[in-house]
Amino acid sequence: MAALDLLGRRGALRIVWELREGRVLTFRALQAAAELPPGTLNARLAELRAADIVAAEGGYRLSPRGGDLIVALWPLLRWSEDWANALET
Repeated sequence: MAALDLLGRRGALRIVWELREGRVLTFRALQAAAELPPGTLNARLAELRAADIVAAEGGYRLSPRGGDLIVALWPLLRWSEDWANALET
């Protein structure tokens, strides 16, 4: 449940999402993409780095463990798309 506690914090999943597919973003670019205040982004990045999900090397990127998290989230994305489509009908 610790992972769900971390990922449930404001902006955490959005940060992971913005760093998917090998993206490397500066703090400012990530702030703009995730639409988070600097203090919140800084706190989430510290937590995600401590959990070995995000790495900071020439910008912020997903660590290998963060890449594994994206793979684990794909079924949830597919489910949410199906769910959204079912609501429209």
